[in-house]
Amino acid sequence: MLPPAPDRDCPLCPRLASFRQRNREAFPGWHNAPVPSWGPVDAPLLILGLAPGLRGANRTGRPFTGDFAGKLLYATLLKFGLARGAYAEDPMDGMELIGVRITNAVRCLPPLNKPEGLEVPTCNRYLAGEVTAMPRLRAVLALGGIAHTAVLRAQNLVAARYRFAHGAQHTLPSGLILADSYHVSRYNTQTGRLTEAMFESAVTALQARLAQ
Repeated sequence: MLPPAPDRDCPLCPRLASFRQRNREAFPGWHNAPVPSWGPVDAPLLILGLAPGLRGANRTGRPFTGDFAGKLLYATLLKFGLARGAYAEDPMDGMELIGVRITNAVRCLPPLNKPEGLEVPTCNRYLAGEVTAMPRLRAVLALGGIAHTAVLRAQNLVAARYRFAHGAQHTLPSGLILADSYHVSRYNTQTGRLTEAMFESAVTALQARLAQ
């Protein structure tokens, strides 16, 4: 069973719907719609980002594809056997995910890459459905604090009981593992908040946990 997904013209978040329409007029050849999840539904690992980037997933229609954040993410997945092929910043590059699926807490592009108000909670129904529809899911790697909180909301848990910290791992009451990393954004990597070694360490630790 495929997880539920928003319609191409999803009206649930008026600000995002309006921004989507403006981008369709400005960039008619782009995806400009809710970005679908990518990767096998029977994967044991789900990677959760924040939202599509303007010239990344909003343009290409594939999570983290075409923007700076995808460079570190996909290089790491390829290095650790979670993907095969070559990442060419293009959804037609032939790259394939292995044992991992990728989605975002907010499926539509927000202005300035910042969801506001009820946009994350409103879109949370799709994350909750994603988790439910993945029969072999054992862990979610949340990229950033908003993604971390979105996972807890999807599990009907109080966020204050599970503190976000880079490299942290939480076992939720359902048995699902919630692992944390700083987001692989250009800002985080260029300021040194997240280094390649730090991200690889978080992925290595989670892979070790899943191998148990």
